[in-house]
Amino acid sequence: MPIGERPIEDLLAREWLLTNGRGSYASSTIVGCNTRRYHGLLVGSLNPPINRIMTLASCLETVVVGGTAFNLSTFEFEGKFAPAGYSCIKRFRQDTGVHLDYEVGKLELTKSIYLARDADTVAVEYDFASPPVGGAEFVVRPYVGLRDFHSLQKSHAPLCAGWLDDGLIVRHDPPLAGELFLSCPAATFEKDQQWWFNFVYRSDKERGQSFTEDLWTPGFFKCRIDSPAKIVLCVNFSSRYKSEYLMDADIDIVRQNLQKHKSNITTAAKKDEKLKILCIAADQFISKRRINHNYGTTIVAGYPWFGDWGRDAFIALPGLLLSTGRFDEARSVLSTFAAAADGGMIPNCFDDRNGAAHFNSVDASLWFINAAFQYLSATGDAKTFMQELMPIIRWIIDSYNKGTRFGIHADTDGLITAGTSQTQLTWMDANDGNVAFTPRYGKAVEVSALWYNSLCWLAEFYARRDIENAKHYQSMVDKVGDSFCKLFWDPTRNYLNDCIAPDGSVDSAIRPNQIFAVSLPFSPLPAEQQKAVVDAVEKHLLTPYGLRTLNTADSRYKGQYTGPQQQRDAAYHQGTVWPYLIGPFVESYLKVYGTSRKTKKKAAEFIQPLLKHLTDDGCLGSISEIFDGDPPHKPRGCIAQAWSVAELLRAYRLVNS
Repeated sequence: MPIGERPIEDLLAREWLLTNGRGSYASSTIVGCNTRRYHGLLVGSLNPPINRIMTLASCLETVVVGGTAFNLSTFEFEGKFAPAGYSCIKRFRQDTGVHLDYEVGKLELTKSIYLARDADTVAVEYDFASPPVGGAEFVVRPYVGLRDFHSLQKSHAPLCAGWLDDGLIVRHDPPLAGELFLSCPAATFEKDQQWWFNFVYRSDKERGQSFTEDLWTPGFFKCRIDSPAKIVLCVNFSSRYKSEYLMDADIDIVRQNLQKHKSNITTAAKKDEKLKILCIAADQFISKRRINHNYGTTIVAGYPWFGDWGRDAFIALPGLLLSTGRFDEARSVLSTFAAAADGGMIPNCFDDRNGAAHFNSVDASLWFINAAFQYLSATGDAKTFMQELMPIIRWIIDSYNKGTRFGIHADTDGLITAGTSQTQLTWMDANDGNVAFTPRYGKAVEVSALWYNSLCWLAEFYARRDIENAKHYQSMVDKVGDSFCKLFWDPTRNYLNDCIAPDGSVDSAIRPNQIFAVSLPFSPLPAEQQKAVVDAVEKHLLTPYGLRTLNTADSRYKGQYTGPQQQRDAAYHQGTVWPYLIGPFVESYLKVYGTSRKTKKKAAEFIQPLLKHLTDDGCLGSISEIFDGDPPHKPRGCIAQAWSVAELLRAYRLVNS
């Protein structure tokens, strides 16, 4: 992307992200100026994919030519950028790493950042392809965080550094979790410990959060450039003293490993370049999860701040893993969550620090069932399905039918009811203490659709294997399907009600949750009602970037997701656009209108703005979590969201199949 004369505000709105398959990452803006507490050249994970530590925030890079110093870095302080090296950047590029091309007088150099696979190691390469006559001096000063990535550091942090073998080790004194090891073989290190105060993070400020941080620097690496040279700063984060510092500083090997991985994950795309980009975006979220002393596969819900969530994982799994042919990892994700099931429920999430499972979701378990059957359909892996997944599926169905946590149970009409006015168990779960911003307790339309879908999967599965079980589940299907249509269909408005409270009161708000009653493999609705739902959603909720969570004519509608936490939470599901919903919408549209060339062309138009966003806006190479409900639909929330990418990928596959 050319930087040119673009205003700094435009440049700071574009970000990049590298991940390593452990939940760790590197991220910043395309000019290297951190605008979030979550930005950093290395954010490592002590217990993959959680316990993330912002270790190396940034570096001050200076080139001295003919006695004149040129700063390449950009830092923001209150009211100013100092230094303002972005003016020297000519181009930003991204492939297996990220690259910034600089012009400093007659000097040209490229800064490249690579995050090694399966290790908390970042390599920063400075390529001086054409040094000036008379040479130059190059200085790199690292700024250290070593703090929980949700927090901010102040100058009272007890950081210290010392030389160890051929590099610098940085830790807390006394030692806390995690140590940083820095090595720059082509340069000499000069000790010069300093605190730099009040770095400003403008995105945190915009979100109503604390937004200034102090960073510590142990000194700087310095070298002379008299001929073409590549200077590499290699940084490793470890939870154990020195044992993980045995990193491979050969950046060519790091690049080769990254290129090999890229080739492997884009195999399914063949020669489709857009699909390749989507496959690469999908890979960002696939991570290891440590289970006792072993590792399984999981799906990180979003970067920079989410961990792995059950609901998100199983909505995203078909797009991220099945659509890309990554079947072994899909099996592992299913097994990872199945192993943590309790009380007939799949975890909604794992604690960000201690890894404990939380079960505060009515729909995660039902999405697990759908993903498990989708896996069986895609792979034919009956052995894994019967041995590891079917017992959990049966347990979920029995528990939901009889009753489990949070009052989840089948009512007399066969539909699932759950929760109270103080609980938020559906995906529209924003709350502030005892205030639920989108109260949906009782019978929620997508939960009932998922319940019907789950029972249909079982009835179909047993129809060819066990006649008694088939009859049992089919009788449940018939009852639930009949109740669904009677309870949720509104014949006067010609769409589905959103939620039915325990006292029978109806929330008839036009929300996107009804689209799942069409998009799921099994729908309880007759064809004409399915079409009416799609038409209503298209008319009232469709935007260029997904579906709004509430009709703009509703008095509760909030068109912008801005301000402090409470203000943002109040808007989170009250009009904010969620791009992941483009997947079920496109699938539903093709279901009811057919798959002719004309309808596929129309469906392709629905996803085109998100494909452009993928490469040109927000976090380059990924899809944002949410967008404002009001035009111009500014991207908000997490800069890279798993189910946003997954459902765009799946929709792209549907349109181009």
